[in-house]
Amino acid sequence: MTEQYPLSAEEQPVTGSHSTDNTATPHAAAEQTLGTVGVTKRTAGVVESRLASRLWWDADADDYHAEHGKFLGVSDFVWCPEGLREEETRLLGEIEGREVLEVGCGSAPCARWLAAQGARPVALDISAGMLRHAVDGARESGIEVPLVQASADALPFADDSFDLACSAFGGVPFVADSGAVMREVARVLRPGGRWVFAVTHPMRWIFSDDPGPGGLTVVQSYFDRTPYLEVDGNGRATYVEHHRTLGDYVRQLTAAGMRLVDLVEPEWPEGHTQVWGQWSPLRGRLFPGTAIFSCVLD
Repeated sequence: MTEQYPLSAEEQPVTGSHSTDNTATPHAAAEQTLGTVGVTKRTAGVVESRLASRLWWDADADDYHAEHGKFLGVSDFVWCPEGLREEETRLLGEIEGREVLEVGCGSAPCARWLAAQGARPVALDISAGMLRHAVDGARESGIEVPLVQASADALPFADDSFDLACSAFGGVPFVADSGAVMREVARVLRPGGRWVFAVTHPMRWIFSDDPGPGGLTVVQSYFDRTPYLEVDGNGRATYVEHHRTLGDYVRQLTAAGMRLVDLVEPEWPEGHTQVWGQWSPLRGRLFPGTAIFSCVLD
C-alpha cells in the first residue's frame, strides 16, 4: 500500500474511503487548514468523531463541490459513485406529500430533488460549510428546503416526525456509534416508515484506496474495526471514518426495531468512466463499491 503521509514506527498502514495515494492531493487545502500531518491507527470516541467531521467538512466543502458538484447536480438524487439515481430505482417508494429527513445532506441536492417531486424534506448536516453550499444550491435552483445543522447520532427532532429517512453517503460512516444513528432514525420515523442509506461497501475496507491495479490487493482484515484516522501535530483527529461489517449494520438495524427489506450492491454501469476517489471502472467491474440498505420500521 502506498501511504499518503510518512508514518512513525508505531503507526500502521490503514485504509478508508477518504485516503489517497501520494500522487494526488484532492484534499490538500483542508489538510493544510487543519494541520494534518499523518495517519494513525487508534479508536475515536463520539465527541472526537463529531468534532473531526465538522472541522473536516467545513474545511473541505469548497474543494469537494469543485470536484464532485457537477456529478451530484444541483437538484438530483444520486445514491452513489456508480451513478444510481432515485428517479430510476425508487428505493424510497412513494414520496409525494411525505415528510422526509435527509441525514448528511451535504449541499442538499437530494433534498431539493425530493421537494421538486412533491415531498416535504428536511436536510441535516453537521457541517456549516456544507450547508453554505446548500444555501447556494437553493439560490441557483430556486428550490428551498429547511436546513438543520446537527449530528446524525443526535437528531434534534421529536418522535414520529417523518415518514421516510435517507442518506446518500452522509453521516453514517463518520459517527463513532452507528447503532445510535439507527436508533435515532427509528425514533423520529413513524411506524412503517422507510430508512434507506448508502455507505462504502464494507468489503472495500480490506483494500487500499488506489483506484488502479494496486487497489486490488488485500492489505488488512475485514474484521478490523479500528477507524481510519488522520491527525494533526498534536495527535488531534482531523478526519475520522469508521468501519462496520455487513453483519454489524444488520444487527444495529434489528436492535433499533428496523427490518431489512433489501441490500442493493450496484454494479458498475457500462460506459461509466469517471473515477471518484477509490471508485473506478477497474475495481467496479470486480467487486462492489457501495452498499445501500433499505429498511422498514416495524
